[in-house]
Amino acid sequence: MGRFDYDTLAKVEVEDRALAHVQLVVGNKLRRVEPFYFTWREDPSTGEGRRSVWLHPAATLRYDFFGSRTPALNRDWLEALALTANSPNGLHLIPEPAGPVPSDADVDTSLEP
Repeated sequence: MGRFDYDTLAKVEVEDRALAHVQLVVGNKLRRVEPFYFTWREDPSTGEGRRSVWLHPAATLRYDFFGSRTPALNRDWLEALALTANSPNGLHLIPEPAGPVPSDADVDTSLEP
């Protein structure tokens, strides 16, 4: 289980594979200077429902991965996450689309049109 930290204000635990996909989508948006919301559901044990943060190029972001290997990326999942990031509600985790997981060599990580 990895962790995403936003400045010192918010932290969320995310499975490493999902976090790798989120990292790429966030990086692509911020590289193009496109700020957006990132929203997730909090653990019910904290008594909170969901949290949203405004991601922008000057924000301090940190991605901590539990595993040492970079997971294979799924282009369909990257594109689906990018669509949520471009929506008015911003990026939120969605389930990985069903289908075979491609090898790293099969995925263009730029998401450029």
